[in-house]
Amino acid sequence: MIPDIGLGTYRLKGQEVIDSVTTALELGYRHIDTAQMYGNEADVGQAIAESGVARKDIFLTTKIWTDRFAHDDLIKSLEESLEKLGTDHVDLVLLHWPSPDNEVPVAESIGALVEAKKRGLTRNIGVSNFTIAQIDEALGVEGGDQIVTNQIEVHPFLANKALVKHCQQKGLRVTGYMPLAVGKVMEDDTLKEIADHHGVTPAQVALAWVAARDIVVIPSSTKRAHQQSNLEAMTLSLSDDEIERINALDRGERIANPSFAPAWDE
Repeated sequence: MIPDIGLGTYRLKGQEVIDSVTTALELGYRHIDTAQMYGNEADVGQAIAESGVARKDIFLTTKIWTDRFAHDDLIKSLEESLEKLGTDHVDLVLLHWPSPDNEVPVAESIGALVEAKKRGLTRNIGVSNFTIAQIDEALGVEGGDQIVTNQIEVHPFLANKALVKHCQQKGLRVTGYMPLAVGKVMEDDTLKEIADHHGVTPAQVALAWVAARDIVVIPSSTKRAHQQSNLEAMTLSLSDDEIERINALDRGERIANPSFAPAWDE
């Protein structure tokens, strides 16, 4: 359902994100990930509209920011996002973070997502940056059984093993953001050695490792060559020994950790 690889657009705005999405769609990407907080939905929508790729062939994700979680406001904010994106629906909408200090009960925001789905504003619903306890709470509320994914930070230096395993056991697909650890994978000796053995880049090794765990990857890139190599990483097979060596790189190094983040699982 969710394509195995998508294009992340965090920190990209204006012509930069338009060019990035345009190139990705030309190369064959069919999964684009954006968010209200990124401030680029209109640019992403413009790139999609001008791409020549049919809307029905694109899996488009956006995320609701935490200040719009109250039931009516969430739906209104999604309608605003659709207007910016130039479409009548997204394929997936996520709660971007758990509500800080549980200001809006998860039952209310999940209920709003379910209503948005019933109205045809989105095909699927999910969450992002939810911990094990928060996933269980979300799955337990009315409509929680419609959640399809938890989008979380995953890369070789933050394997997020317990949370990934828990989500998968609950039947959720995990989507991994920052799979290249904002470029840090390029500097790691183990990843370099494995990459040299396969005649690929450390970035491709990192993506192949995440994908081997049945996790959707959404790397961000503005360069055509990097976007192409990221796509090609989906066909790279790593040996059990190589996977174990990469597993050993986990050091709990969290990049996305704002002040309002939840109490993370170890």
